[in-house]
Amino acid sequence: MKVAVVLSGCGVSDGAEIHESVLTMLALTRAGAEIEFLAPDIPQARVVNHLSGEAAAGETRNVLVEAARIARGKIKDIALADSGDYAAAFFPGGYGAATNLSDFADKGAACTVQPDVLRFASAMAQAGKPACYICIAPALIPQIYGPGVKLTIGTDAATAKQIEAMGGQHISCPVHEFVVDQKHKVVSTPAYMLAQNIAEAASGIEAAVATTLALAKGHTP
Repeated sequence: MKVAVVLSGCGVSDGAEIHESVLTMLALTRAGAEIEFLAPDIPQARVVNHLSGEAAAGETRNVLVEAARIARGKIKDIALADSGDYAAAFFPGGYGAATNLSDFADKGAACTVQPDVLRFASAMAQAGKPACYICIAPALIPQIYGPGVKLTIGTDAATAKQIEAMGGQHISCPVHEFVVDQKHKVVSTPAYMLAQNIAEAASGIEAAVATTLALAKGHTP
């Protein structure tokens, strides 16, 4: 089974969360899935010094180039990806999901999804193929699936309010669990929105990945 893992750069503060990305990759590989990495070929919205936590003034980076660090160089521009090639898609979190894959971090409920990401994710949704969104990445879900879609980012009330303003149905969820919208075949889990360590993040991600793969095989989890 070939699946897509959509990355938003490299690093929790301005790209894809590395632990979440690797945990997703590990769970998929152990399940026998073939992974293809995708990312938009665009400038990062911001660059952060991960040692100091401060913005790196004057620095610019490319999302696809940075995401290639996690993918060990084997990655494709999402604009060139054909949704028909994949059985499922996975979106690790990290601030890049809210700044590079979308502008949710700046615009909240008025956000838009990056056009190439939206085209790919919407095509997967319209084809009835399952997708898994992790950590803050579920904030993209209402813009892709429309009003009434069920999802979780954990228990953060302010973020949940913004998601509900977009028409999403937010469901509070502990770190080791996940939410499934059976109608739309979309799975979400809080990961580092709640996790205090990598083991806690792994518990929810592994379960969410297994459920998404089961949906891709046509089984009800």
